[in-house]
Parts: sequence; structure tokens; C-alpha cells
Amino acid sequence: MLPALRSFSPIAPSANGACCCDSPLLQRFHERMMAEISRRHFLGGTAAVVALFAGLRAPEAVGARPRGQDRPVLLTHLRLFDGSGAPLREEVAVRVEEGRIQAILPADAEPQGAEVIDCGGCVLMPGLIDAHWHTTLAAITQVAAMTADVGYVHLVAAREAERTLMRGVTSVRDVGGPSFALKRAIDEGIVAGPRIFPAGAMISQTSGHGDFRMRHEIPRGASTPLSEQERQGVAAIADGEAEVLRRTREQLMLGASQIKLMAGGGVASTYDPLDSTQFTERELRAAVEAAEDWGTYVMVHVYTPRGIQRALRAGVRSIEHGQLADEESVRMMAGENAWWSLQPFLQDADANVYPDAVRRESQRQVAEGTVRAYEMAQRFDVNTAWGTDILFNPQNTPNQLRHLAKLTRFYDPLTVLAMATGRNGELLALSGPRNPYPGTLGRIEPGALADLLVVDGDPARGLDFLEDPERNLRLIMKGGRIHKDRLGEDS
Repeated sequence: MLPALRSFSPIAPSANGACCCDSPLLQRFHERMMAEISRRHFLGGTAAVVALFAGLRAPEAVGARPRGQDRPVLLTHLRLFDGSGAPLREEVAVRVEEGRIQAILPADAEPQGAEVIDCGGCVLMPGLIDAHWHTTLAAITQVAAMTADVGYVHLVAAREAERTLMRGVTSVRDVGGPSFALKRAIDEGIVAGPRIFPAGAMISQTSGHGDFRMRHEIPRGASTPLSEQERQGVAAIADGEAEVLRRTREQLMLGASQIKLMAGGGVASTYDPLDSTQFTERELRAAVEAAEDWGTYVMVHVYTPRGIQRALRAGVRSIEHGQLADEESVRMMAGENAWWSLQPFLQDADANVYPDAVRRESQRQVAEGTVRAYEMAQRFDVNTAWGTDILFNPQNTPNQLRHLAKLTRFYDPLTVLAMATGRNGELLALSGPRNPYPGTLGRIEPGALADLLVVDGDPARGLDFLEDPERNLRLIMKGGRIHKDRLGEDS
């Protein structure tokens, strides 16, 4: 922006020698600039973090061999999992050109000018998609997120984004938090990371699951400033249809690909009990209508039948969690063709540890509900997505793919893998014109985006190989760029 200001020279004299300082054009320019500066100041640390990264190259360990950009690539000597859940295919090769799958060819196809990559008999599959990921909030503790400099929070998130990509997760649906700046930095190649479908701030009612204020901040008056979490874009508190409408439109203005509302309580909540129902149907519908006007959809955090049914009646397209659903709610999800974004909350080694009995009991209820939820999702043929919802837990992010492998308790391995690739790609596509990455994700088919993994394992037998991605992911490609290549090395 500064070079443009210098070249504009708004105070240069006009042709007749008079100063242009008071011209209407300059005044309008000044007003626009001041508004932009104010907006950037409000966004604060987010913009500052982008500036911190400006001019830096991606770490050498990631993106060190950006092959496939200027020259086509032909992947050979492989077994193909195409993301559909169908059995692996043999005797094929895959050609990548200009960041997309150009063709699936016979194994003996001629390179025709392409660089040949021998996959050594390993499995080629689409990049993984986590449909419930908090890009900015996963790898930092809640205390640090609430007390550290905002720049630090975003730098931690950028480092975790690189690690996420190196686990083979090439796309994430961000379900709440200030991820817009990181998304831009990744898209521009400043840092490495997955494709981000951002929701922006989680919209919550007062006392809802996204209300992180302290007790001394209540009550809020008409002139009370926003809380720190609201200023940073973690959450947005809205009460009444008009406020919900405004907050929804603000996230769309910032670039949200979908909208996230809190429609019920949670396990780790400070104020709202697990069984609480949040937002009226009219409030939920206000967000749905605003999102639909922009060609996209609303997802809601909710667990209980009452909250699920209210959200579905309002037109919500994706139920996040929902482990306490009853049969009526699940039938309603199937009937509305909604998505059930489930996570394997099983009160196991990956679960958060709570010191108090109340939250442990809520956690137990959700764990029991998880087993029933996966059974009902299959029985009633509900669109089901996989996500992790790792939040404020840096110790757990390295185990992201373990959350996927454990689903083989409920499904056969290829169905699980299809859920984390092709099926999740269909969910991402609900963003319609707000999709920041037009093109098919999660599938290996002509025209699809070339987000690919070469894995040392047999997904037809099991997914345990995903629990050690550093060793078993031999090649990681995103958009035709190779971010990791250990083909030919000893495993």
C-alpha cells in the first residue's frame, strides 16, 4: 500500500499550479484510506502476522521440491484409492498437469513430456480432509490463547498449519476462529499449510457456547466495548434476529465460506450446560437466510435432540457433534438431506481430562452417545463427515489421524477413508460460490484438484499406518506441488 501512496502523489500541484489538497477526489481518497486503516487497526494482530510473514519463503522442509508446476507429472507403479470407497485399482497411472488431475491412464502410458514419479507399488490416494478443525485454536492452550500477544497466537497457528499438511491433511473446514489471515498466507505461498475453508468467528448468544467473557464483564451495556475474544475474531456474541443477521453478514464480508453458530451447550463450557438449547428458531433462520443469500450454508454446534431439530427446522445444513441425538432427530437429518459432522469422542486417550465430576459426566454421556450416533448414522443413511475438533490441546494435534483410524471400529477401512476424502469433499462443496478453491476435492478423477498422498500401507486391511504419518506418508502433493517426497527411501 505504501508504494502506491508515494506514486499517487496526491499533493502534487495541478496543471494550473494550484494545490489539489482540498479537491473532492483527494478528500474521498483520504476518507477511504482512513476507513481502511481503522479497519486494519481493528483487526489488529491478524494483519500484523501477515506482515511478519511478508517476504519470507516457506520452510525448506516443506515445499522444497515444488515439482509439477511447470511440467506435468506422471505417477506410476501404484495402487489407486480414488476417494469413492471402491476397491483399490491396479494397473493404472495418474497424470497431473497445472495443479489438477489431467487423466487416469493405463499403467504403461507414455510420459509424453511428463516427469515420471515411481510410487514403488504404494497406494496413491486423495489428500485427507478434516471437516471440523480449529486452525488457529487447536495447537495452543486456552490460557495462552486468552493471555498471549495476538501475534504469538497466529505464529503458533502457522507452525501448526505446516504440521497439519505434513500429516497428509490437505484441506480443513475451519469451524471457528480468526483464520482469514493464515488462509491468505497459505494461499499466497508465504507459509505452508492445508486449504482452509474459513467460518470466521463462532456466533453465540449471550451465555452460549461461544461466550468466553468473565463474570466481571457482565452485564454488557449499550456502549460496552467488545471482549478480547470478539476483537480477535474468535467469537461474536449476538442476541436477537437483527444482531445474528449483522454478525453473519460480517463474517461473510470477511470471507467466510460457511457460517458457524452455537445452538447448544457443551462439555467444556464455563456457563452453558450440555443440555441447554441456544438461539431461537427465528434467530437461527436469520443466519440461514443471510448465508443462503450468499450461496452458502450454516453449521451449528449442538448435541441434543431439541437443539438438532430446531436447527434443522431453521434450515441448517450441517449438525456438528449431535452425539445425544435420538432416532427422531436422525430421521429428520436424513429427511432434510443434512450432514452429520461426527467426531469419535470416546472418552479415551485422546479425550480432554477434566478435574470436576460434572464435566466428566457430560463427557461420559457424549462418549456413550458417540457409539449410538455412528450406528444410527448408518442405519438411517445420513450424510456423515469426519472431523476431529481438537481444541486448545497442543499435545493432541500430532494424533489427528488417530482420530480417523479409530473409526474402523464402526466402518470398514475403505468406507472410513472415503469419509475423510470424497465424502468430506462433497461437504466442502456446499459452500457453492463461496468455495475459495473451485474444483473437486477428495477424489482422484479427471479435473479434480491434485491434492495427493502416496502411502505405505494397505487401506483395504486397516488404517493403522495413518498413526505414523512421518514414516508412512511417502509423498504429499497439494495443488500439484510436492511438499514431501521420500519415495525410494527405506521405510
